[in-house]
Amino acid sequence: MKQRTLGTQGLTVSAQGLGCMGMSDFYGRRDEAEAIATIHRALDLGVDFLDTSDMYGPFTNEELIGKALKGRRKQAIVATKFGIQRSSAPASGGGWAPITGISGRPEYVRAACDASLQRLQIDHIDLYYQHRVDTSVPIEETVGAMGDLVVAGKVRFIGLSEAAPATLRRAHAVHPISALQSEYSLWSREVEDEILPTLRELGIGFVAYSPLGRGFLTGQIKSPDDFAADDYRRNSPRFMGENFAKNLDVVAKVQEIAKHKGVTAGQLALAWVLAQGDDIVPIPGTKRRRYLEENVAAGAITLSTPELAEIAAAFPKGIAAGERYPASMMEFVNR
Repeated sequence: MKQRTLGTQGLTVSAQGLGCMGMSDFYGRRDEAEAIATIHRALDLGVDFLDTSDMYGPFTNEELIGKALKGRRKQAIVATKFGIQRSSAPASGGGWAPITGISGRPEYVRAACDASLQRLQIDHIDLYYQHRVDTSVPIEETVGAMGDLVVAGKVRFIGLSEAAPATLRRAHAVHPISALQSEYSLWSREVEDEILPTLRELGIGFVAYSPLGRGFLTGQIKSPDDFAADDYRRNSPRFMGENFAKNLDVVAKVQEIAKHKGVTAGQLALAWVLAQGDDIVPIPGTKRRRYLEENVAAGAITLSTPELAEIAAAFPKGIAAGERYPASMMEFVNR
């Protein structure tokens, strides 16, 4: 597995990471044994960049990674996040625990970090993100507290997630930001307008989550009935009603180009993200070893200039039908 550098402070990670959220939350059935085996297989293949958050579960995903890393901590670059607060109990009608707030208060930053370290069973976090920006707290105060964690040795590098360009500039002026995490894929290219240029100007790396369109771009999902009853995607605009049907046409284009290339649709989608710059690290999520291995193989795919042009023409910005989050969650992105 090749390595890529995020930011200018010395953070080097595998060119492709592993998103661990779905192992514990949002995407249906959980299998701890297979999840841990998948993390171990990732490390064996050189995928050392593991992505989690205290809100996944909530809390249980960090605990899972802590179990998986026993005896293997030195092989992993651990990234986790704070800032999205969730109820510790499921919603009254069942399903996943609801979001109750966003916090960037300095005292919350410190407490959240200590709690994550305990759950992860590690003495430092390699990359610590603010998961969503708390607009009620000046970003300078939040990032100042994050910088204090670096000085204290509890965190090595810091990042933001779904932050707007102006917020990035203000944050970076307080303490160097090594990475911004946001959604980026063939059907979510909004970051190309302002986010990526700002990151490159400031020397900040980019971590692309959902590079497979929450699994949709793999072509494996044919109907909303393919989702478990408690799967988050049942309530996501892109996976509902007419939007689902329209987006199947998008997937058909991915599959057509991939077939001509002799790769899977998911591999083509990942190879495209990888080709957008050496400062970009995608973190496809999976909870099964076989999909992990397929994803890792995408790193060996080379896309020619004509192929990249063909793909770009087939998937212009805004091609996906529907917002990428429900309205209640869209208000927390690009802040």
